[in-house]
Amino acid sequence: MKRTKLGSQGLEVPVQGLGCMGMTTIAGGNIYGLADEKESIATIHRALELGVDFLDTADLYGPLLNERLVAKAIKGNRGAYTVATKFGFEIDDREQLTWAINGRPEYVAKAVDRSLQNLGTDYIDLYYLHRVDPQTPIEETVGAMGELVKSGKVKYIGLSEVSAATLRKAHAVHPVTAVQTEYSLFEREPEANGIMDAVRELGVGFVAYSPLGRGFLSGQLKSPDDFEENDFRRGIPRFQGENFYKNLDLLKEISTVAESKGVTPSQLALAWVMEKGVVSIPGTKRIRYIEENASATEITFSAEELARLESIVEVGVTAGSRYDAGMMQLVNG
Repeated sequence: MKRTKLGSQGLEVPVQGLGCMGMTTIAGGNIYGLADEKESIATIHRALELGVDFLDTADLYGPLLNERLVAKAIKGNRGAYTVATKFGFEIDDREQLTWAINGRPEYVAKAVDRSLQNLGTDYIDLYYLHRVDPQTPIEETVGAMGELVKSGKVKYIGLSEVSAATLRKAHAVHPVTAVQTEYSLFEREPEANGIMDAVRELGVGFVAYSPLGRGFLSGQLKSPDDFEENDFRRGIPRFQGENFYKNLDLLKEISTVAESKGVTPSQLALAWVMEKGVVSIPGTKRIRYIEENASATEITFSAEELARLESIVEVGVTAGSRYDAGMMQLVNG
């Protein structure tokens, strides 16, 4: 697996990581359908064999269950993995989500200690603020995160779903190693809203979550009814009604390009993200998909192929929002 520097602070990771979110439930429901702990752990182990040693989790997932699953998977081999986790969605002392966003310094200190315990480790490689707390100046939150670096609890800090302006304010307080944002052939907004330009200007790494368009780019979904009953994607406008079928037409054109290259639509989509100089963290809970995803890092594009692909999915062409209205309010645009 090819490796790359993530940001300019010294962190090196494979060009593709593993998103672990789907390996557990969230707030009592399923994220991407039912998961099996044994297979999820086996997938993390197989990822390491393939050179995919960059794991992405968060205290939100479960809550806390996902970090604990990762702990089981890496136990006895912690040093072989680069572990990223996130905080910000407030979790109370009963391990219940309040759904408030909390970036206050005292909560930063509390959240990191809980994550360290859940992960069974004494340090976190990359610690993200999951969403910006609108009630707390970003300088205060990042200042507290910087203290975690000084104490050795965290090696590098990151931000998730932030605007270019917020990133600049944060980076002035403490160097930010990575920004994590949804980015894929189906979600190219970071190219237009200034955040992609800002990370390059500041020497900050860019990590793309949902690089397969929340599974849509796999080509496995043919109608909105293909989602399991409590799959959270049912509530996303992009996957509802007429929007779904408009996007399916785009996917058919993408699939034609993939077929001409002799690869799957998923592999094509992941290779495109890598072509943009971005580290992706496709999520899966199955060994066969981690193997398929990892092989995508060997795919390259000619200038003509790239132009053809990007002409199909120009910035803003995807039908429907990527979150419902409530969740979009948490995106620090």
